[in-house]
Amino acid sequence: MAAVIVLAVLALVLFVYVASGIKIVRPYQRGIVERLGKYRGTVDPGLRIIIPGVERIVHVDMREQVIDVPPQEVITKDNVVVAVDAVVYHEATDAQRLVYNVGNFIIAITKLAQTNLRNVIGDMDLDEALVSRDKINIALREILDDATDKWGVRVVRVEIQRIDPPPDVMSAMHEQMKAERTRRAVVTEAQGFREASITRAEGEKQSAILQAEGEKQRQVLAAEGEAEAIRAVAEAEKFRQLTVAEGEAAAVRSVFAAIHDGRPTPDLLALKYLEALGRIADGRATKIYLPADATGVLGSLVSAAELLRAGGSGPDAGSGARDGDDA
Repeated sequence: MAAVIVLAVLALVLFVYVASGIKIVRPYQRGIVERLGKYRGTVDPGLRIIIPGVERIVHVDMREQVIDVPPQEVITKDNVVVAVDAVVYHEATDAQRLVYNVGNFIIAITKLAQTNLRNVIGDMDLDEALVSRDKINIALREILDDATDKWGVRVVRVEIQRIDPPPDVMSAMHEQMKAERTRRAVVTEAQGFREASITRAEGEKQSAILQAEGEKQRQVLAAEGEAEAIRAVAEAEKFRQLTVAEGEAAAVRSVFAAIHDGRPTPDLLALKYLEALGRIADGRATKIYLPADATGVLGSLVSAAELLRAGGSGPDAGSGARDGDDA
C-alpha cells in the first residue's frame, strides 16, 4: 500500500514536472529561451517544450505600446515656464535586445522623453511652441527612435497632449487674442465698407455711362428722325414747286398759245402794256423799271392814240370828249 502511494506521488510529481516544461507563446509574443542563465535563442509563437529547472522562457510583448510621460515644467526660450504633457507610442523590434540591453524600459524611455522635451521646447519661444506641435512631435520622435534603437524598440510617434502656460501668461494671451480679434473685426469692417464704396462707385459709374450712352443714342435717333422729316418735307416742297412750276408753265403755254391763235395786233399789245404799267404803279415799290427797247412800245402807243382820235370824229365824239373832260 505504501509503495502504491509512493508511486502515485512520483507519478504526480513527474506529471507536474513535465507539464511545467510545456509553454505556449502567443501570436503577439516572442519567447526568449534561457538555459542555466544563458541565452539560448528566440522562439516564435506556438507550443514550446523546455526542460524545467534548466531552461525558462521570457515572454516579450511585440505589440505597440503607449507610455504617458508625466507633466513637467519646461522653460521656453523667452523664459516662460510651461507645463508639458506627452505620450509616446513604441513597439519592440528585437526581443533579445529589449530584455538584455535595458533594465527598466518604461522608466528609461519616460526619463529620456522628459529630458528631450526640455531640450526641444527650450529652443523655442512660447508662441512658436504653441503653434509648432507637429514640429515638436517629429523632432522628439527622431531623438527617441535613435536612442532606443539599441534597446530593440522603435518609437512610432510622439504626441504632445498639453502645453499649459502660467495663469498670468494665459490672461495676457487672452487679452492679446481679444485685441487681435477686435483689430481683425475693425479691419474686416473697413475692408467691407471700402469694397462697398468701390462697388457703389462702380455702379454709379456704369449707370452714368449707360445714361450718357442712352442720351447719345436718343439724340442720334432724334437727329436722324429730324433729318428724315426735313428730307421728307424738302421732297414734298420740291414736288409741290415742281407741280406748281409745271402748272404755271402749262398755263403760260396755254395763254401764249391762245394769244398766238388770236393773232393780236400791236394796238392790243400796247393796251395790255399800259394795263401792266398801271398795275405796277399801284404797287408799293418806289422804283419802276421800263424795258430798254421802248421804241416799239411808243410806236404802238402813237398808233393807239390815232385810233382813238379817228373814233372821236363819229357821232359819239362829243360825248366821248365830254367823258374825257370829265375824266
